[in-house]
Amino acid sequence: MSSEHAVPAARAVENLAAKLRRRQIVGSREAALETVLVLRQVVAKARFSNIDQLVSLLREVGKRLAEAQPKEHTVGNVVRKVLHNIREEYNTAAKGAAAAPTRNVFSISKFVLQGQPRKQVIAPKSEATISLRENDPDEPDSFAKALKPVLMEAIQDVLDELETVYDNVSKTAKDHIHSDEIILTIGHSKTVEAFLKSAGHYRNYTVIVAETGPSYSGHEMATSLSNAGISTFLVPDSSIYAIMSRVNKVIIGAHAILANGGMFAITGSLLAATAARAHSTPVVVCTGQFKLTPAWNLYHDYGALDFADPSSVLGYEEGLLVDKVDVINPYYDYVGPELVDVFITNDGDHPPSSIYRLVKESYDDEDQHL
Repeated sequence: MSSEHAVPAARAVENLAAKLRRRQIVGSREAALETVLVLRQVVAKARFSNIDQLVSLLREVGKRLAEAQPKEHTVGNVVRKVLHNIREEYNTAAKGAAAAPTRNVFSISKFVLQGQPRKQVIAPKSEATISLRENDPDEPDSFAKALKPVLMEAIQDVLDELETVYDNVSKTAKDHIHSDEIILTIGHSKTVEAFLKSAGHYRNYTVIVAETGPSYSGHEMATSLSNAGISTFLVPDSSIYAIMSRVNKVIIGAHAILANGGMFAITGSLLAATAARAHSTPVVVCTGQFKLTPAWNLYHDYGALDFADPSSVLGYEEGLLVDKVDVINPYYDYVGPELVDVFITNDGDHPPSSIYRLVKESYDDEDQHL
């Protein structure tokens, strides 16, 4: 990037990194949206004479943002997705019209080699009439000028996916929830909220919301569902196991989905999923595909990804007691793949065993570690 163009884009990257570090931006979707907007600004202002320069620039920005807040996995996921789309657009433009007829040809060898048959049926978004001149000494900006319009389109696709994620996850709600069912949910996931409200237009059913201490975000969820005309009960977390025998389905949200099909979700999700398994109750997770993370939970079975303020568990007014105990208030649970039955995403329903395949389809192998 030239110095005059680099300044606003670099400032935007630094501002977002600072906001992430200070936790001024919290939540998977909010962090992802802000990241895409910054990446769009970086690409718009960037000067590059070949695709490798642009990729290395975006990887550098992605690394900077991901390191600012490692607990928001969606920041890195969105950077990987943008890189994947940019490479795809560049390859389409570079191959030209000659590559177009071969995209829909299937063969066993291709299936085995690629392991990604979906890619072959996606029609190229732009007609391959772009003339690309990489590393042109006479006109170094010609490559960037020719390619930028399709790159901005590729980034817009990611932005559109994030903006419509609630609607796309919710569109199959009436197929998953039936009349007179009792649904248990925990915490306040906006994706789950949209999913339940969508089903409420077609079905009469009951939702039991666990209050999710010590944040008590379940209160907000229960109020919202009740206002939407859905029969709602609020229960303490300690009642989850006792009422599970009456529950038909457990529907929860996710903070991040790992490559093995496990996930990080709000504290209490592990309790609900384990109780559901004991009663053979199906556990359904509503989530956007932007939460798919090419990482594995290798270090701990019941570890917390993040910790909240301990004073909500044991207040500082308990002076004598505070000195004698260490108070840990985990914000997320790790829920293993064996406890989840299905992930409902904005691109269909998937069992935990196929998550690694979705990760491979969504991101390029070289971007696993930014």
